[in-house]
Amino acid sequence: MRLSKILSAGIFLLAASAALAQAPSYSNVGRTPTKEEIQAWDISVGPDGKGLPAGQGTAKEGAPIFAAKCAVCHGANGEGGKIGPRVVGGIADTETLTTLKPVRTVGGYWPYATSVFDFINRAMPRGQSGTLTPNEVYSLTALLLFKSNIIKSDDEVLDQKTLPKVQMPNRNGFVPARFADIPDEHKRGCKQGICP
Repeated sequence: MRLSKILSAGIFLLAASAALAQAPSYSNVGRTPTKEEIQAWDISVGPDGKGLPAGQGTAKEGAPIFAAKCAVCHGANGEGGKIGPRVVGGIADTETLTTLKPVRTVGGYWPYATSVFDFINRAMPRGQSGTLTPNEVYSLTALLLFKSNIIKSDDEVLDQKTLPKVQMPNRNGFVPARFADIPDEHKRGCKQGICP
């Protein structure tokens, strides 16, 4: 072995050991989370309903919950307020999604009913996320779907089995998972020969 290689290796090891010697030690910082804490954080709900908790609700049950916990931001009828956006209607407005100011309501934009549940469950009410029970979240989801004419009855029960079966109007309005599946380069968003 050449002397220069030996010296280079020695300098590298010396620098690495000096860096490790200066690295701070973090003993007694943090702890392993409990099973209950992990379950509380693991609240993702997929389009197929995987992850939905036990519970149920109807639009009729959701109306007083919405009035008490949601109307202050989203308006009494979900029409939007000073803080929160419009959340109901919009099915006939799906063409407004292509304008500079798209209307992204539950009915006109969201592709899966389970995503509505997931968002309410993890983010609402504003500043109090995670405080709603599964029954309240099912009821609020049912109310928004009923007010958007997606479910037809205010006493239709939504639960782990029925919610994933709800067909949202904009279900097929999103691009495929792979941009290459869109053959028209203009529809893919290609500009000047550069495609996403």
